[in-house]
Amino acid sequence: MDRFVYQSAPMRVLFGSGTLAELPAELERLSIARALVLTTPPQEQQGREIVARLGVRAAGLFAGATMHTPVDVTERAMAVVRDLNADGVVAVGGGSTTGLGKAIALRTDLPQVVVPTSYAGSEMTPILGETRDGLKTTQSSPKILPETVVYDVDLTLSLPPGLTATSGMNAIAHAVEALYARDRNPIISLMAEESIRVLARGLPAIVARPDDRDARSDALYGAWLAGTCLGAVGMALHHKLCHTLGGTFDLPHAETHTIVLPHAMAYNAPAVPDVAARIARALGAADAAQGLHDLARRLRAKLALRDIGMPEAGIDRAADLAVTNAYWNPRPLERGAIRDLIARAWAGEAPVTVPLV
Repeated sequence: MDRFVYQSAPMRVLFGSGTLAELPAELERLSIARALVLTTPPQEQQGREIVARLGVRAAGLFAGATMHTPVDVTERAMAVVRDLNADGVVAVGGGSTTGLGKAIALRTDLPQVVVPTSYAGSEMTPILGETRDGLKTTQSSPKILPETVVYDVDLTLSLPPGLTATSGMNAIAHAVEALYARDRNPIISLMAEESIRVLARGLPAIVARPDDRDARSDALYGAWLAGTCLGAVGMALHHKLCHTLGGTFDLPHAETHTIVLPHAMAYNAPAVPDVAARIARALGAADAAQGLHDLARRLRAKLALRDIGMPEAGIDRAADLAVTNAYWNPRPLERGAIRDLIARAWAGEAPVTVPLV
């Protein structure tokens, strides 16, 4: 076996049904006496319920988190942290809320607890992506990692099937790219394949039966594994494309990942045939890229970037940005082929494998 490096994330994980009840005790364990609860505007009521649950350990609520973690939103939240003299944060929601909690922790080193209600997986990573003036940049620091993650399957039961589908596909994207990452290792590869397998099994069942608790548990478990992969190894072309498209055109994060993933897989597959075979096996498909595209279709997700707000005139700009300061990728980036990839994703076409030259 080849030499490799594996480093586990130093955080505590609570997983199961009803684990939210353990949140007050978890804050006590972390010596958090005045927690600021964070949510997005649509989850404000859920945030208020958690404030009530925490009682005297809650400093208040900031319900302004939004996608792509805009710096101006973080600055408003920081003002609330100071005004309320908060000594910790509790981020309740998906990637948008988790990102805000991370941004606050990076600036203050306050302890953070994340209570995911989606399958974004960012709670398991030391990575923060922030948007300023329409451009998204990422950075990594141990200070960004949460101290505790509370996975409560019950909190995902109300996640609508459409959001479940795209959030789950977003998680699968983390696992896919972990399998061909430059710094991949056997432990993370095991997690990645298992993540794809349980998500591909659970997501269609949830879309068909949203109250299927076993399927919801599968999906949350798969998302946890995928997030662990994302936090342990580097990402490649797919994530670069999604960060470029999301930050430049203000596209919804999970939907962008869902649409782009099959096309990025088709581009990279010829360079990593062993990985493509492994992904196809996990999906129960003959071809990795087509299997991902077919899974998204089964989940009734949108398949075209034009349907989530990207203008056709932005295709060339996106291609230029994608090859600028590019992430490492198993296949060299060819601007023309990347432009064609984005154009197919914009139109909602099936992925096309481009042979190596």
